[in-house]
Amino acid sequence: MYDWSEEHQAITAVMRRFVDEEIRPHIDELEFGDMPPYAILRKMYDVFGLKEMAHENFKRQLDKKISGDDTPRTSRGSDPAAQLISTIELCRVSPGLLTSLGVSTGLAAGTINKLGTPEQMERWGLDLMTLDKVGSWAITEPDSGSDALGGMRTSAKRDGDGYVLNGQKTWITNGPYADTIVLYAKLDTGDGEDIRNRKVLTFVLDKGMEGLTQSKPMRKMGQHGSPTGEVFLADVHVGKDRLLGGTEEPKGGGRQSAKDNFVSERAGVAAMSLGVIEECVKLSVAYAKSRTLWGKPIGDFQLIQLKLAQMEVARINVRNMVFMHVERSLDGAVPTFAEASAMKLYAAQAACQVADDAIQIFGGNGYVSEYRVEQLSRDARVLRIYAGTDEMQVVAIAKDMLRS
Repeated sequence: MYDWSEEHQAITAVMRRFVDEEIRPHIDELEFGDMPPYAILRKMYDVFGLKEMAHENFKRQLDKKISGDDTPRTSRGSDPAAQLISTIELCRVSPGLLTSLGVSTGLAAGTINKLGTPEQMERWGLDLMTLDKVGSWAITEPDSGSDALGGMRTSAKRDGDGYVLNGQKTWITNGPYADTIVLYAKLDTGDGEDIRNRKVLTFVLDKGMEGLTQSKPMRKMGQHGSPTGEVFLADVHVGKDRLLGGTEEPKGGGRQSAKDNFVSERAGVAAMSLGVIEECVKLSVAYAKSRTLWGKPIGDFQLIQLKLAQMEVARINVRNMVFMHVERSLDGAVPTFAEASAMKLYAAQAACQVADDAIQIFGGNGYVSEYRVEQLSRDARVLRIYAGTDEMQVVAIAKDMLRS
C-alpha cells in the first residue's frame, strides 16, 4: 500500500468537510470554554451512520460470545483504513476529540465486550459503542503511572458475594463526565501477600454510586477537547455482577487485558500523530509562502527550507507506519507489544518535533492561539506520555530485542 484508494480519498473528503463545518467553528469553545466534546462526537455518529454500524458490530460480538467462539477476532474482511482516516482527520483539528472517543468506544466498551458475560455486554457495552453513554477506563494512579499494574494500590476486598472498593485513579480520560467506568483494582485477601503480586480484577461502575466521586475536569497543558479527571472510591460496595466475566479468573482478564489495550492504544498513536503532522506541514507551507521578510517569502530562506524538508520526511515515515499497520490488519495480524511501542515512540516524537518546528516557522505568530500551530503543539506533547512514556517504550522494545 503506497496511497489511499479512491474510496479512501472519498471518505477523507467527506470527513474533512464535516470537520471544517462542525468542529473548527467550535475550537475556541473546546479549548477555552470548557465545552465537553460529546455533542459533537454524537453528531458525527449520526451523520456517518456510525451508530447503526456500532449496533451491527455489537450483535456480531454478542453472538460470538454466546456461541462460545473464543478464537481471536481479526480485522480480516473489514477495512481498518476507514477508522484510521477518521482518527487522522479528527487529530488535524482536535486530538482531544479522538482521545475521548477512543477511550469511550474503544478501551471502555472494548474491555467490557472482551471480558464480560453476554449479560454484562448488553448492560453496558452497547450504550458505550453507540455513544449513548460516555465511558472511561481507570487504571492509572498518582503513584503508579508507568508502573500501572505493579504499583496499583486501589483495592478490592471480598464482602460476602461482592466486593468493597477503595482507592484513587488519576488522569482518567472522560472521568468527570463518564456514565460508565471500567476500573482495575488489586484483590486484597488479607493474607499479607506482596501488593505487587496480587491478582488484578476488573469492575464496571456507574456514575452516582455511593462512595464513588468523579472530580471536575483538570486544567491541562493541551488536549482541552478531552476532559480528564480523578476518580475516588471510598467503600464502594459492588456485587459480583459488576466483576467482568463474573469470575476472578476470566480468560485474558486483569493484567493481560490491560496489556492488550496498551498494544491497541500505542498503535493508534501513529495515526493520531500523522493527523497532527499533516496539519502542521500544511499550515507551515502556506505560511512560508505568504509571510515575507526583507521583501521575499520566508520559504526562500534555506533554514526555513530545512525545517520544511525535515517535517516532510517525518510525515512520510509516519504515513508509511500507518499504511503498514493497515496492510497487516487486513491480513489479521496484530502488532507485537514491542512493535506497537516502536510505532508509538517514533510517531509521538515526530509529531512533537514537527509541531515545534511549525511554531518556529511562524515565529511570534506561532506562540499565540490565533494561529493553530500553538494548539497542535500543546496537544501533541501528551502523545509522548499517555499509553506509556517514551522511556517505557524504550524498555519494551529493548526487552523484546534482547529476548530474541
